[in-house]
Amino acid sequence: MRTIGIILSIIGGLGLIVFGIQAMEDSESFSILGLDIAVSTANWTPVIVSGVVLVIGLVMVARKK
Repeated sequence: MRTIGIILSIIGGLGLIVFGIQAMEDSESFSILGLDIAVSTANWTPVIVSGVVLVIGLVMVARKK
């Protein structure tokens, strides 16, 4: 179980980094009256799923038998 938890933690962490950077880059900005306004057009579902996988992996690693 601990090995599976470590693997899930690594996959979740990598997914969180990759999809998080991608989501932050998917934004459009425009200017109104001198103010720059940024609107996010990203799909946040992969970021949330990666976070959940990371948490599940960490719980599996921290769990005592």
